[in-house]
Amino acid sequence: MADVEQNAAGNGSDAVNGTAGRFVSSAEGTALAYGSLLLMALLPIFFGALKSVGCSKSKSASDMPETITSRDAARFPIIASCTLFGLYLFFKIFSQEYINLLLSMYFFVLGILALSHTMSPFMCRVFPANVPNKQYQLLFTQGSGESKEEIVNYEFDTKDLICLGISSVVGVWYVLKKHWIANNLFGLAFALNGVELLHLNNVSTGCILLGGLFVYDVFWVFGTNVMVTVAKSFEAPIKLVFPQDLLEKGLDARNFAMLGLGDIVIPGIFIALLLRFDVSLKKNTRTYFYTSFLAYIFGLGLTIFVMHTFKHAQPALLYLVPACVGFPVLLALFKGELTEMFRYEESLPEEASSKEEATESDKDK
Repeated sequence: MADVEQNAAGNGSDAVNGTAGRFVSSAEGTALAYGSLLLMALLPIFFGALKSVGCSKSKSASDMPETITSRDAARFPIIASCTLFGLYLFFKIFSQEYINLLLSMYFFVLGILALSHTMSPFMCRVFPANVPNKQYQLLFTQGSGESKEEIVNYEFDTKDLICLGISSVVGVWYVLKKHWIANNLFGLAFALNGVELLHLNNVSTGCILLGGLFVYDVFWVFGTNVMVTVAKSFEAPIKLVFPQDLLEKGLDARNFAMLGLGDIVIPGIFIALLLRFDVSLKKNTRTYFYTSFLAYIFGLGLTIFVMHTFKHAQPALLYLVPACVGFPVLLALFKGELTEMFRYEESLPEEASSKEEATESDKDK
């Protein structure tokens, strides 16, 4: 999604422009909600970008990043628009209850896997050394003899099973209660994995992607009611939410502010690219990463300010894209590294592996 909006996150509460009888949150509650959303948005970007550096060097199939090319970036706004409008029509034609039931089950599985992957590094640190960590393998094959072909070959251990069990408990909690904390746990896991595992191959591709989604976001929020309608109707952990009436009603609060995961992941993968560019410069500085990270804080803060002032849903990318792209480009121009920035290229996984094989064969010769 592409807006920060005061409304219900699938909990039946009133929207921003509701009736006069709706609950009016206190200034402290509103500030707490916006501040919490900002903090939750920054965490997956910061740690996801750091993890993306190691992910780009990983040879593990499960940690291999998905590289977005310029062609993918150009198609993405069109695909996203078709998907968004399709969901809008579904919610208008069919029963919202049944659609959300199907979506809940789908994201239940995805959320468990994403949260389990996120928890895995922490489990490795806290797992008791005296407890045996057994290895397991899930293998599905097709055919027999020389024609046998692997369909699924997944290796895991006891620590992975524990992570999967904890994630499953959160998943059941989310499906049964749709509680905002369970929603945020899944949402943070999706965002962190997205920033870590989705890689732009160069800065030009990032500019194409962010520019296209800039237009997409502005059109669907300001030009139509499609984005806001889907955001209100869609009961799935594709947004982070925080109650503005938490101080008054505690964990049973219902008046939510929300931020779509797209407003985290899309700028996040560009910020992660700039961190990898910093690493490639081998200057032991993270100038472009910190500049873009601060630009994101500025852009999201401006989004929240405008939304709160005008009491209307805002396309966050309208403010995030110029900030996250403009500030680093101006910095590169000032430092005389603009050409070097746009020449920086990340190899696709297939290309990287073929280069490694060629290097090894050269060494053998």
